[in-house]
Amino acid sequence: MARALELAARGLFTTTPNPRVGCVVVKDGVVAGEGWHEKAGESHAEPMALQAADGKAAGATVYVTLEPCAHHGRTPPCVDALLAAKPARVVAAIADPNPDTAGKGLEKLRAAGITVDVGLMDAEARELNIGFFARMTRGTPWVRMKVAASLDGRTALADGQSQWITGDAARKDGHAWRARACAVLTGVGTVKSDDPQLNVRDVETTRQPLRVVVDSRLQTPLNARVLRPGTLFAAAGVDAPRSVALRARGAEVVVLPNHDGKVELPDLLQELARRGCNEIHVEAGHKLNGSLLQAGLVDELLIYMAPCILGDTAQGMFHLPPLAKLADRCNVRITDVQQIGADLRVLARVDR
Repeated sequence: MARALELAARGLFTTTPNPRVGCVVVKDGVVAGEGWHEKAGESHAEPMALQAADGKAAGATVYVTLEPCAHHGRTPPCVDALLAAKPARVVAAIADPNPDTAGKGLEKLRAAGITVDVGLMDAEARELNIGFFARMTRGTPWVRMKVAASLDGRTALADGQSQWITGDAARKDGHAWRARACAVLTGVGTVKSDDPQLNVRDVETTRQPLRVVVDSRLQTPLNARVLRPGTLFAAAGVDAPRSVALRARGAEVVVLPNHDGKVELPDLLQELARRGCNEIHVEAGHKLNGSLLQAGLVDELLIYMAPCILGDTAQGMFHLPPLAKLADRCNVRITDVQQIGADLRVLARVDR
């Protein structure tokens, strides 16, 4: 199963909106075939591994990182391929949360007399597909917020200057996290101050994530680098001339207002889930960061801390209202700390 998970991770940047899945066929203690899902619309892991096994799957044990799918999508059900191959045993790391399968694949295998075991390395399998599980079980993507900050938690000078607080190694690492995401989200303030491209440049990938800009009044400059065909703008109202101008450049505009005249962020996440987004990578300023955090929409923090100090007048990580008492604070659980170049990378899960 550990090998199957290694194979599944090869699709880290490419499988969206599908989960990352690996499969290993073992016959008489020897690996007879292995495969992984690389891209939506192409073969899933199980058919790839069975093909590699070249007829040796009969009576074998098949290890797969996710329950074999039991529904027709762009490819036939993987459970049917397994039934035709006639293995003696199938070991699945974790059940599929997709309601179209959700136990049906395991039931079909058992009904055919195949021994089925579930739960081997399930935590690792879930972690690999944390966004897919989030989208399938709660209807919104996994939201990972990346912040580059000084040692005293400052992300930009008072006038918005922020390029560059962290070093080259941290920025390259950040692009790897961008590459695994389905969408990169920012706010119009960051577009105006930094003119970001919101694409993956520093690591090799065959797929670019969707670019999403929260822009309540559609104030994005028409020469902004983020404004490319396919960019999605979330607005709070209809500004016909601006909408026409943005759409003329290939962008898409969705209107999702709240009662305060801003974008209703939970609705935006549901919209992104509807579009098949599993993981959202947020690279925004302290205002949008604070709004997302205050709304309880952030799952994970990816913080790069540089060995420098900017002082109290610089902008912080999150613009939040004052707390009346410490018990009202937002708690996080630190899951990993690593040094990346001269900077520290901190991963933390938010207590939602």
